[in-house]
Amino acid sequence: VQLQASGGGLVQAGGSLRLSCAASGRTSSTYGYGMGWFRRAPGKERELVARISANDGNTYYADSVKNRFTISRDNAKNTMYLQMNSLKPEDTAVYYCAAGPGWSYWGQGTLVTVSS
Repeated sequence: VQLQASGGGLVQAGGSLRLSCAASGRTSSTYGYGMGWFRRAPGKERELVARISANDGNTYYADSVKNRFTISRDNAKNTMYLQMNSLKPEDTAVYYCAAGPGWSYWGQGTLVTVSS
């Protein structure tokens, strides 16, 4: 399974970005498992930002992004999204998508930079 993350860039504080994560290859390996977005900010540990379950669409958000970020997935397109609104400088990080059992599949990361 290959995960391709895209959509990062430079945005001013208060702005918005939409990240995408497209899965290809043996995507059946991810069926029934959740997908998620992680991020690693400079000098910090990687953290789970949001995840979405495979079937019922249940979601989880880190407290730091609640009510600002929205995770979604289009199973027909094997694609997951992260809509990020009201961005803050502290959201600056490399964002990674992950999927599969035990987060066994990872995308390459996309850089989000929020200027103040």
